[in-house]
Amino acid sequence: MIRLDYGWYQLVYYFLRMQRLKSTLKSNDLRIILIALCYYVSAQVGLWLSFPISKAAPLWPPAGLALALIILSGYRTWPAITIGSFIANTLVFLNLQVEFSFGLLSSLVVIAIGNTLEALFGYYLVLKFIKTKNPFVKTIHVFIFLLVALVACLIGSVTGTGGLIMNGIIKSTEFITNSSTWWISNVVSVLVITPFIISWSTRFKFKWNRLQAIEWGVFFSCLAIIIAILNYNPISETMQRSLPFLVVPFLLWLGFRFNLQITGTGILIVAFVAIFFTIKGTGPFYLYSEDSSLLLVQIFTGIISISTIILYATVYERTVAQKAMLKFNENLESMVKERTKELNEEVQIRRKTEEKIKISNRKLRKANIELDNFVYSVSHDLRAPIASVLGLVNLAKKEKDVEMMQKYLLMIAQSAEQQDTFIKDILDLSRNARLEVGQEDILFKEMFNEIFEQLKYGAENKRVTKEIKINQKHHFKSDSKRLKVIFNNLISNAIRYSNGKDPHIKIIGDIDDTIAKITVTDNGKGIPKKHLKNVFKMFYRATEDNAGSGLGLYIVKETIDKLRGSVNLDSQLAKGTTVTIEVPNLAETEEIV
Repeated sequence: MIRLDYGWYQLVYYFLRMQRLKSTLKSNDLRIILIALCYYVSAQVGLWLSFPISKAAPLWPPAGLALALIILSGYRTWPAITIGSFIANTLVFLNLQVEFSFGLLSSLVVIAIGNTLEALFGYYLVLKFIKTKNPFVKTIHVFIFLLVALVACLIGSVTGTGGLIMNGIIKSTEFITNSSTWWISNVVSVLVITPFIISWSTRFKFKWNRLQAIEWGVFFSCLAIIIAILNYNPISETMQRSLPFLVVPFLLWLGFRFNLQITGTGILIVAFVAIFFTIKGTGPFYLYSEDSSLLLVQIFTGIISISTIILYATVYERTVAQKAMLKFNENLESMVKERTKELNEEVQIRRKTEEKIKISNRKLRKANIELDNFVYSVSHDLRAPIASVLGLVNLAKKEKDVEMMQKYLLMIAQSAEQQDTFIKDILDLSRNARLEVGQEDILFKEMFNEIFEQLKYGAENKRVTKEIKINQKHHFKSDSKRLKVIFNNLISNAIRYSNGKDPHIKIIGDIDDTIAKITVTDNGKGIPKKHLKNVFKMFYRATEDNAGSGLGLYIVKETIDKLRGSVNLDSQLAKGTTVTIEVPNLAETEEIV
């Protein structure tokens, strides 16, 4: 498809589009002179299209031109209509060889006033009922424009005929005949000339393709064929009268397929051709008298013009509605997609909120259970050592034997140590829940040696054999305090629950740039299988021998969860326990040199 912006019509375009002319020409007087000149030129065209004897014009171009220009340029240019009308009608009467007199001058003034009022009243009706400067884009507006033409043209025809009768130029008995001929001529002009001028007042941008070029060529070809047939003498009179109506489908096709500019041009060409052949005394519209021929060609011209424009307006209105519907559907689809997206986001937010609520509820239930267990355990495990200490103190006071007193003191120390261990576990649990996870460089081998060094004084004279194999080639970041709490609990449990022999603790670690996997294995008493699923619960004791607080493995599990790691425990009774821990590296690592 080729898009053509024609340059040859630019002068016509700027001349016809008075809104552009206003911005170009600063002087309103100059605009009035140009419009008056256009009026005069159109009158010359009207005289050229008039019958040779009666000088009656089937179509009076100044009437349609006046209404189009005043619609485009506004009512302030009405003096141009008056001046142009006065000059143009003077030309008409001179052409009719009417003797110039004061009466003729008065009639010319009245006719000019009537033509001016006709254009102003038509302009007023267009603005009031159509409310747009282009009344040819909606079907209802075209029908209103037809009524405007019929009503407004009465003013010019009646006023002009009255002026001629008043000054004795024509007889009063000719009022109806003269005014009706005048009225029809003006109406036809408004229906043919006004749409043509208004359509060409807009910028001509036509998307031309091969098919439309063929269609436009077919229209001209058919018009030429019809004209040629009309000039063929042997054709019958019936066929000759019928041929002009064959052009009607092609005009309707123009209105259906092309814009208003092309459609208006086609109407104007057909109208001028029909009028030209009629005034030359040939063609299907030429009858026995000029009056009959005049009326017939006017009816034909008016009907083809209004019918074609109505079809164009209907098609244009439908096209605009379809485009608006498509745009609405696109906007609707876009709105539906946006709303669907919003709903999906709302659903996701709601799901996340529900999930958070579920997690919060689980944590709350867990906290309530732990709180109940904590209250019970504190009331028991804290008071029991104190009660034991108080009882032993009372016995020691009454005891005279030094050896027994030392025995009592040892038992008091054991109770105090048990209570201290319990308080330490509670403090570790509290710190794990409150404090943020830290990031320090971890050297696992040094950390394990430090833990064993601290625990050797509480090993109850047990000789602990340790085996540490750590493969660490990358920097590893994690929370050192929490890791010490974890492994301190595991190693101290391995020592505490040894099988009576010297405990053997084996630690194997494999640390890469993403995760640290540590395995702690002992040769202790082991844990019965029925207790394995509960060992990580709060205050759960798998044995009563040398029983601790029941918080050790629970603290291990909670601390590892805080580090986003995992723990797995496997144990066999009388053979020992293996605990496997995996914790992630909390920072990007680089290889240790």
